Amino acid sequence: MGKYPDILKIISSSFLCLVLLSQGATAQKSITLAQAQQMALTQNKRLKSAQYSIEAAKAAREGINGADKPMVDGSVMGFYVGKPLNTLLPEYGVSPSVIVKQSIYAAGKIKLGKQAADKGIEIYQEQKAVAESEVLFNVQKAYWQVASVNEKITLATTFKSLLESLLKQLTNLFNAGMIYKNDMLRVQVQLNDAELNLNKAKDGLVMAKLNLAQTIGMPADAEIILADSVVGAFNPLLSESYLSAAENRSEIRLLKKALEAERLQEKILKADFKPTVGLLASGFASIGPKMNFENGNNVLSSYVGLVSVSIPIWDWGQKASKVKEQSFKISAQQLQMEETRELISLEAQNAYLQLNQAAKRIDLSQASVQQADENLRLSNDRFKAGTVTGQDVLEAQTLWQQAYSHVIDAKVEYKVSEAAYKKAVGNSQ
Repeated sequence: MGKYPDILKIISSSFLCLVLLSQGATAQKSITLAQAQQMALTQNKRLKSAQYSIEAAKAAREGINGADKPMVDGSVMGFYVGKPLNTLLPEYGVSPSVIVKQSIYAAGKIKLGKQAADKGIEIYQEQKAVAESEVLFNVQKAYWQVASVNEKITLATTFKSLLESLLKQLTNLFNAGMIYKNDMLRVQVQLNDAELNLNKAKDGLVMAKLNLAQTIGMPADAEIILADSVVGAFNPLLSESYLSAAENRSEIRLLKKALEAERLQEKILKADFKPTVGLLASGFASIGPKMNFENGNNVLSSYVGLVSVSIPIWDWGQKASKVKEQSFKISAQQLQMEETRELISLEAQNAYLQLNQAAKRIDLSQASVQQADENLRLSNDRFKAGTVTGQDVLEAQTLWQQAYSHVIDAKVEYKVSEAAYKKAVGNSQ
């Protein structure tokens, strides 16, 4: 029956090629997961937009700093008076003026306004933190998706080599008249499927890299080579730290800041019931022929000082309705925060269970790989001894390919589940 290539030699040579390719890729620019996350933090468009919102809130806060300072306005007016008013007033002239306004008492609304502006900055910062958590999680998913497709391409290439070797052996047997043609055709059909799956995997790699590039803010045509692979420890979690996960999440801190902002707004609305006191001082001058009606000079200058006190008396309940409305908003915000705490706890518990399930799946899949390796070795030996057919070897190769594919899926699922768990407990890095 001829000498059938040993399965271990084929696998070893395929993975040797992978090592050589990875060494060649090292000479190019490669990206670790940590580097990809750092790139996302500085280049992701969503995070850049969030930072601009923070800067806008800071600029607004700077503008409020002058709310309790004197406001100075100046103006210059030129005039010309026609008949018959020119018999009573100067015919023409220029009148510059300066007005100074100072708030003396505003029922604390200026101070509350500054506090509300500070709270607005904190809210935007927490919103960015929420966005960062989601972006970092998406980076990890995209990164491990690329790693998964890379592994699948290597596996598909090895599987194709196995099929090609088997097809060559069966072709020789068919030409010698020792087997039927359909034995050879079965392998040919499987080889065609393997070729198609390999092409699909390569196309999938292109899309996975595009997705990763968009997430970390790289150009779509950038060459991305992963420095990390799906290796390492895949241990289940023993501690249940998710029980206190809610307080570590940016979403809860964001809702707390929003609740504090609503309470400040309630205080501002209540301040509308109190009186306000303001001071206005205006100095002016007019220049024109005989402008000063007191002594006939061409210059008239004077000043005006005003103190205003505004006392709310009756507004048909408009202010009271706004305070009541704000009170209901605060109650709604409190319930929303409580519900979010519950949902985060559920999310964290589910992530905990998913991660442990992924670890268990890896153990079972690796056991299946060992069994598939042994089954393929025995099928190969028996095929060389003439006690099994090529179809038996084909089935063993297919089971081997499926077992390794399941291991890859299980390991990637673990990595993604691990990222989901860290995000759920407020640790996205």
